[in-house]
Amino acid sequence: MIYELRIYHIHPGKMDAIHKRFSNVTINLFKKHGMRTVDFWEDAQGNNTIYYILEHKDMETRDKSFDAFRNDPEWIEAKRQSELDGDIVVKVENFFMARVPYSPAGK
Repeated sequence: MIYELRIYHIHPGKMDAIHKRFSNVTINLFKKHGMRTVDFWEDAQGNNTIYYILEHKDMETRDKSFDAFRNDPEWIEAKRQSELDGDIVVKVENFFMARVPYSPAGK
C-alpha cells in the first residue's frame, strides 16, 4: 500500500465551501473510484489548510483512480457549481508515503 498526503491551501473565506464539497460530493466520488480515505484534518492554528490521507494499492492504481475521478461528470459539475463565487483552492501539495515496519498502525 501507498499513502498519499494531500494538503489543500484554501482561499480566505472559503473553508466552509471546501468542507461542504468534500462532505457532500468528493468523499463519495473517491469511494466510487476506489480510493480509500484514511482521515481528514484542518489546521489547528487557524490557517486555511486541509490535510487528508488517501490509501492506494500502488501508484498505477492511484493514477487510474484519480484520472477517473477528475473526468467524472459529477465531479466536473460539483466543482463548477462550488466555484461560482470564485476558486476555493489556492494550491494543492501531495506526498507519497510507505508505512515503516514499526508503525503502530501496521500491527
